[in-house]
Amino acid sequence: MSAWLNDETTLRTGTGTASHRGVDIFALLRDRTGHRTDDGAAQVTASGAAWLAGASAHPRSTLSQWEARPCAPGVLPCGSAFDVVSVPALFGRRMLERLWAEGPGSGPVATHRGRMLLFASPGTAQRLPSLLAWEEWGTGSTGGLRGHEGSLPPVLCHGTGDAVTVPPLTGGADGGGPRWVVAPDTRDPWLPGPDVLLWACVRVGRSAAPSTTGNSIFPPADPGANVYDVTRRR
Repeated sequence: MSAWLNDETTLRTGTGTASHRGVDIFALLRDRTGHRTDDGAAQVTASGAAWLAGASAHPRSTLSQWEARPCAPGVLPCGSAFDVVSVPALFGRRMLERLWAEGPGSGPVATHRGRMLLFASPGTAQRLPSLLAWEEWGTGSTGGLRGHEGSLPPVLCHGTGDAVTVPPLTGGADGGGPRWVVAPDTRDPWLPGPDVLLWACVRVGRSAAPSTTGNSIFPPADPGANVYDVTRRR
């Protein structure tokens, strides 16, 4: 994720917007660039907030609402600025480990209601399900994933026509609400596409499966067969 960008033109929501709050939320976001909250949640920057607002049909109204309630979660449509891929939290954390250790990294990532939301490039929600179907995800009939279906969770894809809950700009929601794991901090964040997320899903799916599946190229031994010690033969 890149650093703070100086251009702030899209962050100006009009006069009088902040007067009722007595605080410039975007100045606060700039001051907290690169910081995390006490509970470890990542912090959104002003550039990241501008990018998020750009997903809505009325960015200025969205920015005004966030300025009035910076600690409240919001709802944004998918399909234009981003799509979202939702997986169980533990599986998602393993995907992130793979993406950052062996892959290209990730875009913004949030958690909500026990699931991890990976922000992806627009169009991912349309393409990824067919790629997973090609891999026969969760059916147990693919050579690379055979017998692993018990450890493969359903992957939910949100695209055009869908909306997702995004964490607050500052702080974290109470009661285990949505929070940022990787917060947006630039106006043009890199977002993984369906091929990258497919790679991460398959790698985690294979590593999460038992190391021994019980399959063998040899027939089972006959418990009644005679056994000879061939090491004593001459």
